[in-house]
Amino acid sequence: MSERHPHGQATAQVVDEHILHIVMDRVEKKNSFTPKIIIEISEHLTRLDDDPDLWVGVISFAGDHSSGGLDMPLFFGPDADRAALDRGVGVDPFGLRQRLRKPLVTAVQGITYTAAIEMALAGDIIISAEDAKFSQIEPRRGLTALGGATIRYVERAGWGNAMLHLLTGDVFDAAEAYRIGLVQEVVPVGRQVERALEIAREIARCAPIAVRETIANARIAILDGEQAAIDDMPRVRREFMKSEDITEGIASFRERRDARFTGR
Repeated sequence: MSERHPHGQATAQVVDEHILHIVMDRVEKKNSFTPKIIIEISEHLTRLDDDPDLWVGVISFAGDHSSGGLDMPLFFGPDADRAALDRGVGVDPFGLRQRLRKPLVTAVQGITYTAAIEMALAGDIIISAEDAKFSQIEPRRGLTALGGATIRYVERAGWGNAMLHLLTGDVFDAAEAYRIGLVQEVVPVGRQVERALEIAREIARCAPIAVRETIANARIAILDGEQAAIDDMPRVRREFMKSEDITEGIASFRERRDARFTGR
């Protein structure tokens, strides 16, 4: 048995043929992020993005907590591996460079601070255990959040709710995260990963091209405005109309059966 790496790991396994489940594991340090873990998550997300047989991703965290945030000395200390983190190759887990094009569901629990929130918000759907505690604590440490919080809190929660939590660096619970729209469901402790996988399975029953184009068009609306998204719709229509899945979808409707999509 090999010795456990002190900087933790991110592993991945395929579930039900089309779902890639990524698990972050550094439980002995409350899953604090290390450059090694971020690079490994990037590699798994890039695999998800590139593989036509993988349609949906799930990210979860081992142990009782999502993460306490970054292991600060490894990122900002004299031995920080800045070159590795700035390499910009593959999908960025925080969605600030290359962003995942496929749906991503994240399950969180316990302490869910800073980078854990930002990585979850780079995805699409967040399932929270009832015991989750959230904080974008950077201002209380003399920092500004740089992993996307200043962008995605506003997108999801609106300006006032975003500023309430970003400017105070307070700790808030799962009920408040649900109220402001940071998380989409709150479930009993221990159920969050199972529920995230259930949602991933529901998404995987849909046509992958249609799902991917839904995300793409919605992001255009967020980034470039309503008219840009409207202007993009003819391209979206061409994409799904030339697929085999649209033929299968119509056939399944006529035959009153579940569709069997292939992603082609």
